[in-house]
Amino acid sequence: MLESLLVPTGIVALAEIGDKTQLLALVLACRFRRPWPIIWGILVATLANHFVAGAAGNWVAGFFSPTTLRWILAACFAAVALWTLVPDKLDDDEESRLKRFGPFLTTLIAFFLAEMGDKTQIATVMLAAQYPDLLWVVIGTTLGMLLANVPVVLAGNFAADRLPLTLIRRLAALAFAALAIYASCQALGIGAGG
Repeated sequence: MLESLLVPTGIVALAEIGDKTQLLALVLACRFRRPWPIIWGILVATLANHFVAGAAGNWVAGFFSPTTLRWILAACFAAVALWTLVPDKLDDDEESRLKRFGPFLTTLIAFFLAEMGDKTQIATVMLAAQYPDLLWVVIGTTLGMLLANVPVVLAGNFAADRLPLTLIRRLAALAFAALAIYASCQALGIGAGG
């Protein structure tokens, strides 16, 4: 259970640094200057998005043998490791159309949409397929999102300008690569997971 919480928390927190949703959090914080409605919007949007993603991952896991699933997970984690190295850009036009709804609804809608197909959503699908405790995976991925985004909302431009994004992106890619290696070792029957 603890692993189902801590691994998703760490992976998503690292993967989220420099991600488009983190840039979105920064833009929303600068435009609205009301951190708490933005933080609540991030929380609700992430819980909804990651619960759907986690349920999909948990459901898909039932279609494959444990070995096949581990190979699929290894390939997906390796792909996300490479994807993490590519910096995200924020589509400012979409966010500006939503601004008329106020900070909470704007954040809720923008974050939910921005997470669709995002690497943290895909990571949630993969983590839910790997760990059987869906609730703890969703709580962990949501906590990871909050750990990465709440400081940006609270600190605004100051925090974003000071973070070594390239280093953090590389650390996140390394974490996903380690998960790919771990899943490969499990698929080969190496270690305790075989």
